[in-house]
Amino acid sequence: MHQADRLSRAAWAIVGLLWVVATLNYLDRQLVVTMPGPIKTDLQIGDERFGLLSSVFLWVYGLCSPIAGYVADRVGKRPVIIASLLIWSAATFITGIVHSFEAMLAARAMLGVSEAFYMPAAVALIVEYHRGSTRSRATGLHLSGVYAGSVLGGLGGAFAELFGWRTGFVVMGGIGVAYALVLMIFFPRPEPESKPVASVRRPPSKFPDAGAFASLLATRGFLFLLAMNLLNGAAYWPVRNWLPEFFHSELGVSQAWAGIYGPMAFNGAAFAGMLIASHISDRWSIRNERARALVPAIGFMIAAPCLFTVGAVEYVPIILACVLAAGMSQGFLDANLMPAACTVTDFRHRATAYGLLNFVGTTAGGVMTYAGGMLKEQHVSFGTTFQAASMLIFVAGLCLFAVKPTHSGSHEADADRTLQALPSEAR
Repeated sequence: MHQADRLSRAAWAIVGLLWVVATLNYLDRQLVVTMPGPIKTDLQIGDERFGLLSSVFLWVYGLCSPIAGYVADRVGKRPVIIASLLIWSAATFITGIVHSFEAMLAARAMLGVSEAFYMPAAVALIVEYHRGSTRSRATGLHLSGVYAGSVLGGLGGAFAELFGWRTGFVVMGGIGVAYALVLMIFFPRPEPESKPVASVRRPPSKFPDAGAFASLLATRGFLFLLAMNLLNGAAYWPVRNWLPEFFHSELGVSQAWAGIYGPMAFNGAAFAGMLIASHISDRWSIRNERARALVPAIGFMIAAPCLFTVGAVEYVPIILACVLAAGMSQGFLDANLMPAACTVTDFRHRATAYGLLNFVGTTAGGVMTYAGGMLKEQHVSFGTTFQAASMLIFVAGLCLFAVKPTHSGSHEADADRTLQALPSEAR
């Protein structure tokens, strides 16, 4: 088989194998927020402490993400991905067997560590194998696993009513261990190198002697992406985490249907938006190198007034339509976040870049999720929190309009060709 054909097959095999890992990761995340009643009753906690379960995960996830990206760029993506899945499996199993709030909090923090090390390595590995016209589609297809898991997690309320809230976590922990063994056996390895590194010209770097973090933080386009992702995380994480309770406690929807109207609707729309946006971005980027940032920017401009409407009306069908619009805009971003980062960052720092983006987004999301629960106990409605989120999404869209690539498409292609000649340990 020709080397190019082998590389293409390996590139799509990586997307398929990692899709399952992304699905498991987000199924676990979403299950907690769709079972507030049983978990709060079992652990004897209120809204503020329940919100802290999601917040501590996001804070740990965010704080570990830059470190995780840096490690993946230097140690290699494959071993980091497999190790993260094993830790995830242990954390998920422990979540299902603990009987105190403090132990549950520790289990969610452990889960944050595992997932922090997974995502930067996985997305960076995918964009190394997928360049040009398949980059957004490959990224989008992988991240569709995020939404598949989130949509399935929306059934958590109904699952808890049938089997109890602990059962799913115990079962998934076992599945994670089994799938880690599958990855060890079938995960594609880099092709043997046929060309020494010294013979390949490295693309010029604006900061050749700077470290990864210094180089990234000195890049104007990347700083706009950081600001955008901070605002996006502060807006959409509390929306995702509190939508089920919003439908249940403020609109009178049953627990089972609240999970469907909230997480399933939002994440299902994000899934569709990601597939649509990845196709549009790949085609548009051939003619406009800013397409990776412009597509999600347009999505945010549409979503902002819809998200404001969620907190302004009480008619469930209108709210549901607005949730769908907001979800699609998140899918527009997810398909393009890493491809957009590739247009403004050195190819050697991609996992680190994604780690920093995760850091600001999830840390801000954790703060706002906790604030939403705290404000609810002070009788401030979730609808008001969602209206504040709409303002943040509007400003996030403006940040995306300001992102301009720092190199041309041919420069990016040169960088990717250089990457293929680096030693396999670097991958």
